[in-house]
Amino acid sequence: MDFYDIMSLEAVVFDRFYQYFFTKGGMTMDHTLKLLKQMAHGIAKQFGTSCEVVIHDLNKDLETSIVHIENGQVTNRKSGDGPSGIVLETLHKNAAKVQDKLSYLTRTEDGRILKSSTLYIRDADEKISYIFSINYDITALLTIDSALGSLLHTEPETDTYTVSKPHSPQTITRNVEELLNDLMQQGVALVGKPVALMTKEDKIQVVRYLNDAGAFLITKSGDKVANLLNISKFTLYSYMDAGK
Repeated sequence: MDFYDIMSLEAVVFDRFYQYFFTKGGMTMDHTLKLLKQMAHGIAKQFGTSCEVVIHDLNKDLETSIVHIENGQVTNRKSGDGPSGIVLETLHKNAAKVQDKLSYLTRTEDGRILKSSTLYIRDADEKISYIFSINYDITALLTIDSALGSLLHTEPETDTYTVSKPHSPQTITRNVEELLNDLMQQGVALVGKPVALMTKEDKIQVVRYLNDAGAFLITKSGDKVANLLNISKFTLYSYMDAGK
């Protein structure tokens, strides 16, 4: 069993623990945050300083959704910081269709690769009240894995795992302004041409991407997107309707 198997097993065990206590055990939401903080501290101690554990409270102001964080140096975040792209995406979706997301890749702003798991904590009415996220910095381990792969292979290597190979991991930003800027850059990159050369259809594609990512849940995002695309707010709203 290698490192990736161990981390996947840890995520599955945690998921079973969550399902028992929050769905079968009848845990009231009054005690949920206290229990989540206790679990976050235990997981961080178990896996060390490379393991960040974050709790988002969706009942609070969106721009300060982080209410607890362990080992925040991993992504350079702290309590009181805003949501990640995963949080925005979740809020944009129908809560009934949102499922826990386990063992996927993300990256920090400085390019380090993280293995992440995100669990959605619901209240008695099935509303998502908290998001519990684990982000483990595996950058050094990927380097070791690549070196070992090169050492153990006896044929020319064609499938070595490198840091650049993960499936387009999402960047974890520190606040909503950085997140919105990152999403706008992604939208422009998706079209593949400068804004000055974009057609109406290109701009609709950018707006559709941002809408699907939950970008317009951010305060004053409409003004910034309209300025980016050099269009009016009225035109932006029409593009949002056209992109549905």
